[in-house]
Amino acid sequence: AHLTVVVTALAVARHLQAATGLSIKKIVQTLRPLQQITVNIAGHEHLAQDPLPDTAREILTATSTDWPTH
Repeated sequence: AHLTVVVTALAVARHLQAATGLSIKKIVQTLRPLQQITVNIAGHEHLAQDPLPDTAREILTATSTDWPTH
């Protein structure tokens, strides 16, 4: 099972590097600080999230990952 996890992680890392042209270290450093939370106030949901830096936006676009815009 451990070997499967290691090989899968390597495959994901290679895919991210190929899709973005960035190192895994740079990808992690860029995306790690991003946070979002949905808060329910008086029956209404509100989404609070960090501003999305340009580099993070490029990574998410290159990997076809959706980031809420509302």
